[in-house]
This record gives sequence, structure tokens and C-alpha cells, in this order.
Amino acid sequence: MTKLEYLIKKIALTVILVFIVFIINILVTTGFFRNIQNQFEGDILQKIDLPGAEDITLSIIDSFALISSTNRDMYPPKKQEIGGLYLLNLNSFNLKHLTANFKRPFAPHGISMIKNDSTYKVMAINHTIDGHSIEVFSLNGEELTHEKTLKHASMVSPNDLVLLDKNRFYFTNDHKYTSGIRRLLEDYVGLSLSNVVYFDGEHFQEVANNIAYANGINYDSNRNLLYVASPRKFLIKVYTRNENGTINFIENVKCGTGVDNIELDSEGNLWVGAHPNLLKFAAYAKGKKPISPSEIIKVNYQFKSDYSVEKIFIDDGTKMSSSSVAASFGDLIITGNVKDDHFLVLKKGN
Repeated sequence: MTKLEYLIKKIALTVILVFIVFIINILVTTGFFRNIQNQFEGDILQKIDLPGAEDITLSIIDSFALISSTNRDMYPPKKQEIGGLYLLNLNSFNLKHLTANFKRPFAPHGISMIKNDSTYKVMAINHTIDGHSIEVFSLNGEELTHEKTLKHASMVSPNDLVLLDKNRFYFTNDHKYTSGIRRLLEDYVGLSLSNVVYFDGEHFQEVANNIAYANGINYDSNRNLLYVASPRKFLIKVYTRNENGTINFIENVKCGTGVDNIELDSEGNLWVGAHPNLLKFAAYAKGKKPISPSEIIKVNYQFKSDYSVEKIFIDDGTKMSSSSVAASFGDLIITGNVKDDHFLVLKKGN
């Protein structure tokens, strides 16, 4: 073997080794090797027909849930999807379509609401074939009125949002790039390029970046803590909020699963819908697999690495595929998902 042949062989073996390490890293960091064992100590109380109930938020005071529903074929969509906002009475489980008369293209994703006197301010991320927006509504009883549409160049790939009051909010972009090889690198390599944007009522401002797939976001006003889900890294990022809207990073909460939307209970615990195997979820979202595993976790966060992560519900996808949100209400858990034609109301175990 000549020196040139030896060098070529050495380079080829190095390239193959790097490629193998690259593939193994993707498999490990997306949960591919995780063994899904079904787990839940409670019961399935209700199965409610509604497609793609991707995000859910509750009013504990007025005993209702607001649900973002979109009939999804695949993600990213190739045609305009149709969706709506729904109100679920948590005492009777009656479901009402709130946006039946909203005639614009509407495929809601992340939602947030906050009580303002006797009414609620409601905002929803809206994805259309022509672009993204945030739709602003007012909810009075069971009547939802559209107020305005917000659009801005910062809405590159908006995913979720959280209201601070009737004017101010944060939202996440889950990608920096919308297509091509760079988007694939964000998805599969886990490049940390997405961000959080703050709106002060007049101006949009990036307040956090270098996040791998910034997803669910929520704010604990009692503790002044902002939580941002990073499913690609299996963690929740914790920040404190400053008066001017900027945020300071505290730490990462390691969750061991692909965390999606975040809801808070009355005690400040985080309830999170999650995807334990991101590659199976990606195949399911693209319509290549019939089911995808689900997981619901409860995070008790104290401060500075003092936290616990409890696995509440794990399913291989037969009862619920691709869980995306879980909201606690008394002894109930209202769950949502990305593409199923129904969502589940769970009753907690003793």
C-alpha cells in the first residue's frame, strides 16, 4: 500500500467514524433507544372528539378550559389547515366552538389568556400559508370577539406565547430557519438557534436566544419565573424577568423527555405534555407513522437545582399519540395532542 493509498484509507475511515458518531448522537439525544412502558395510576375519564387539541389553558376560577384545535394532516403543512378555539366547561364537559364565525384562515397553535375584570384577553398563534400572526380576542362568558391581528418580522416560526397583562406578552420561535438544510440541522443535530421575543405593547424585542427548538412558554407571576421548553434538549429553561421585559437565565431543568407546552397549577407546579421519542414524533407528524408515544410530567421547581420531575402518564401511542399539553384541575388532568381526532380527560390516581 502506497502512502497515498494509506492516507486516503485513513481519511475514509475517519469520515465513516465521524458519521457513525453523528448518527448515534442523534439517536441518543432524541430518545430513540428509550423503552416506552405504559404507566398511569389513574383512569381515563372522558374521551372528547376534537382534532389536534395542541394547546390547552385553564381558568381555575371560572372552571373552564380554552383549547386550540387544528385539523392537521402533517407538519409542516402543505395546504391551509382549518382550526378553531373551543371552550370546555370543566363541570359538564360541554364543548363550545368559539370561533365558528371567524372567517379568516385560522390554524391556531399556542394560546394564552389572562383575566381582565369580568372578561378575558385571549391570544393565539395563527399559522397560514401566507404567513404567521397573533390573533387577539376578548372572551366574555362564552362569546369570543376578535379585536385585532398582530404581525411582525420577528414571527419567524412562532410556537407558543404567554400573556403578562392585556398588552404585554412573550412568544417563542421554535426555529430560526424556515426551510432547507439549516432547518434540518436545527431539528436533527439540535442546533440552538431559536429564541424568545417580548412585546411591550408597542415594540417587539428579542430577549433570549441560542435555544434548541424553543417551544412551550409560561410565566409564574408569584415567583417572577419564566419557563421555556426546549424539547430538542429534553429540558426546561428557567429565567427571571426584569421590569423592562428582559430576562436573566437561571438554569436548565433536565426533564429526560421532549417537553412541549407548559401549564402551571395553583401550587406553581409545572404540568408538561411531552414526546419521549422525537424521531417517532417527527415521523408521525409527517404522516409516515400511525402513532407516536406520549408522556406527561409534573415538575416541582424550587430554585437553583432544587427540583423534581415526576412521570405521571406514559403511553406508547395507542391511547394518545404525541401528547403536547397537560393542565391540572383538581383531580383531573386535561390533556392535548398534536394530531389525534380526540383528546383525553384523565382522573388522577390516589
